[in-house]
Amino acid sequence: MSKARLPLAYRDSCAHLLIPLNRCRRDEFYLPWKCEDERHSYEKCQYDEFKERVAKMDELRASRNGTRSN
Repeated sequence: MSKARLPLAYRDSCAHLLIPLNRCRRDEFYLPWKCEDERHSYEKCQYDEFKERVAKMDELRASRNGTRSN
């Protein structure tokens, strides 16, 4: 990740998809229709990760609310 010069904010579980996406973007002069497959893969990974965080937060809220009422 440091060799690919990824900013710290983007070094998450989807960084392995961002590196080829950024490489494609540079090689294709950032034309949006050139790297659609890479972009779709990266955005799907980001969405799945977001859904996992939301589910975990819902579990935490449910467990916190359940212990308060007892």
